[in-house]
Amino acid sequence: MRRRDWLVISLVGGAHACSHFFQLVIPTLYLSLAAEYGYDFAQLGLLASIFFLLSSIGQASSGFIVDRIGPTPVLWFGLACFVASGLLIAGSNGYVMLMVAAAVGGIGNSVFHPVDYSILNHRVSTERLGHGFSTHGLTGNLGWAIAPLYMAAFIHLAGWRVAAAAASGLVAIVLFLTWLGRHLLSGRESVAPARMGGAGQRGASTSGLGASGDKASTPGDDLSRKSAMGTLRALVAQPALWGAFLFFACSSVSLSAIQNYTIPMLDTVYGVDKVLAGSALSGYMLAAAGGMLAGGFLVSSTPRSELVVFGSLVAAASFFALLATGVGAPAFALVLIALAGFFSGVAGPSRDMLIRRVAPKGATGTVYGLVYSGMDIGASLAPVAFGMMLDVGLTRGPWAGAAASFVAAAVLAMAVGRAAAARTASPRPA
Repeated sequence: MRRRDWLVISLVGGAHACSHFFQLVIPTLYLSLAAEYGYDFAQLGLLASIFFLLSSIGQASSGFIVDRIGPTPVLWFGLACFVASGLLIAGSNGYVMLMVAAAVGGIGNSVFHPVDYSILNHRVSTERLGHGFSTHGLTGNLGWAIAPLYMAAFIHLAGWRVAAAAASGLVAIVLFLTWLGRHLLSGRESVAPARMGGAGQRGASTSGLGASGDKASTPGDDLSRKSAMGTLRALVAQPALWGAFLFFACSSVSLSAIQNYTIPMLDTVYGVDKVLAGSALSGYMLAAAGGMLAGGFLVSSTPRSELVVFGSLVAAASFFALLATGVGAPAFALVLIALAGFFSGVAGPSRDMLIRRVAPKGATGTVYGLVYSGMDIGASLAPVAFGMMLDVGLTRGPWAGAAASFVAAAVLAMAVGRAAAARTASPRPA
């Protein structure tokens, strides 16, 4: 069981890394595309907006497909879209073709959270599910970290078109590996939970609400047996899912502030040069990855996963609030950024377990697709708002906004946790 679990986790993690990797393929080509075609940054930025707009729309709907035909073919479709997108970029002859490539890539990106969490929840035993969630987050961060280096190397050695084709080749390898491991990924039945004791077992029982299977459920409770509209009506009536959607939107607003504006703010507020500031941002991502690994061990320590999320995000918010004061030496600012990254990462596995607790039976993919679409919405709106702050002279505004958004997300996590607990306690109607 242990070997099977880790093979599943590895395959899902590799696919998730491709998702994050491809989110940065077009941005890494900005300078090359500007030199080739003379595009300005507004035109180049629109390509990324198209990518995430299509991803947001597709993510909210792809979960319905996952719950009805299974996650594996949807996973292959997403990876194939990335392969096609890279080849379209490599063979592009103008802006329209690049827009099509961005759209195809965004459609591919939309499937990964519904697919990944459906596979993890159904194919990994309860004992290692927390580690599966933490590895999932870690591989995503690694995909972000690898993309600039991988693309820059190919651009330097052979040009941007070869770099785009090489990105397709890398994803094609992962697609082939998932095909080889299809027997591990296929099937919607839950694996038998591993024997656990203490808090871990209690957590497993509370998660029996949905993705892990509810022994008290009847076939009529399985939302995968309902129509798409029937499933949607059942889900929108649950406040916990709206809370989860807003939670991801707030979390994404914080991440957007950090990714887009930490480098210029370190320069303006603390006098840190751009090279060191870029290293600080990489340090945030690596610290977040370390936090995710640590968070995987906390998942089984308490059935109240919302408490871990709340404490971790409030800690991260406090470090960003300190950054926003501008007090301290540059070295102190770099430490604060790393600490904020670590604690934001700790929240990741418990966050995913919390969403699992509120996912009704037969709607795992749908729920993860709907709530994670909040992340794409936050990522598409926040950069404009924070950019306006900087334009009007609020040089520390994005850090303050990140702190406020993390606090809001922490409060929403507690609300979702209370809703999940109330649902567990409520007797099922006869």
